[in-house]
Amino acid sequence: MKFTNKRALVVGTGKSGVAAVNLLNHVGAQVTLLEGNASLSSEEIMKRFPKEAEFDLIIGELPEQKMNSIDFVILSPGVPTDLPFVVKLQENNIPVWGEIELAYLCGKGKLFAITGTNGKTTTTALTGEIMKTYFKSVFVVGNIGLPYTEYAAEMKDESVTVAEVSSFQLETINKFHPQISAILNITPDHLNRHHTMECYVETKARIAKNQNKDEICVLNYEDEYLKKIAKDIPAKVFWFSSEHILEQGIWLDGEKIMYNDGSETIEICTIHDMKLLGKHNYENVMAAVAIAMHAGVPLDCIRKAVKEFNAVEHRIEYVKEVNGVKYYNDSKGTNPDAAIKAVEAMVRPTVVIGGGYDKDSSYDEWIASFGDKVKALVLLGQTRDKIAAAAKKAGFENVIMTDSLEEAVKVSSKQAVSGDAVLLSPACASWGMFKNFEERGKLFKEYVNSLE
Repeated sequence: MKFTNKRALVVGTGKSGVAAVNLLNHVGAQVTLLEGNASLSSEEIMKRFPKEAEFDLIIGELPEQKMNSIDFVILSPGVPTDLPFVVKLQENNIPVWGEIELAYLCGKGKLFAITGTNGKTTTTALTGEIMKTYFKSVFVVGNIGLPYTEYAAEMKDESVTVAEVSSFQLETINKFHPQISAILNITPDHLNRHHTMECYVETKARIAKNQNKDEICVLNYEDEYLKKIAKDIPAKVFWFSSEHILEQGIWLDGEKIMYNDGSETIEICTIHDMKLLGKHNYENVMAAVAIAMHAGVPLDCIRKAVKEFNAVEHRIEYVKEVNGVKYYNDSKGTNPDAAIKAVEAMVRPTVVIGGGYDKDSSYDEWIASFGDKVKALVLLGQTRDKIAAAAKKAGFENVIMTDSLEEAVKVSSKQAVSGDAVLLSPACASWGMFKNFEERGKLFKEYVNSLE
């Protein structure tokens, strides 16, 4: 698609918005940038861009007359699609895309895209590492923290792109078309944005909407939502399973990961060959291997990458041991299901630090997963009273309220004894107290490293 002299409106001035403006400048479009936060100054916003960036800046509301001079809109992932001015643009038949749609239209090469409520970042990072063992030009982009639009102009016909894609990003795709897609799992999350589970599931399924019957969609056999929508996936479904032996697919057989593409059964590796902890991570590995096998990566390359791969930052990341207590940073555990998986991965008596921004989640199942493993729950943030109430209802008594993450770390260090673990796995988003989960995780590590 040619963008020369097309009039684009970019909404949002975060990392995705900045990258989208830069890409649109590169392809010759005329850019208007809208920042809805009227408290920001133009000086603050301009600092985020290179000096050569060209755009007209609007802070606050989009003027009515401007709507008639736009050819298409690029929404940053954090901008809801049901805002009145966005709805009005759509009613005026102006295309409203996300930045991954723009990147796809400008990029080249093969695209492998991964979504799911949990495990996206680990699976994307591992898939990227596997691809790098075989392909010369590999880009790992998307919700993993590297905007797709930042790298689209560098892509070539022989490039391979591995993209982590969120439900927010999938809301605004049109022609986005991966040759291989994967949906790792679907559990309740972001219901403050999607409102219903039905809508959330439908949004996740959009990752495969433009695929054809000769392409592959990797799905989790243990996920009931995915079993229900599998029949409507236009691509060929390839299953992975942590609980069942499959005639065709990839599965966990005791301690071995086995693979059958319809011709023969082969052993990929054992769980002892990898550095990742927990069944959820074995599922992430299976999904990554399935993508790589269908992409034509040799088995030796796959095995090497799987064995050498370390846990990604902020995902059950080992920080250090202090006075016999091991500290783990799972700041990316931004919903109850992710936090459950982190608790399940712990092999020591554990003090859990939780709480944060309220996404209308229920915390009952998270509390129920504690069993005899969790000895104390240290809470902070907007949701602390809601979580404390859920704990009380479940009969979990050792709940401690704190006002900051630094205080939570100090309190946890006093609750834990040699042989225990302290786990930051908030079950909530970071907004309100932190810029993002990365900042929360980095601060946690700083506070742990300062413990005596």
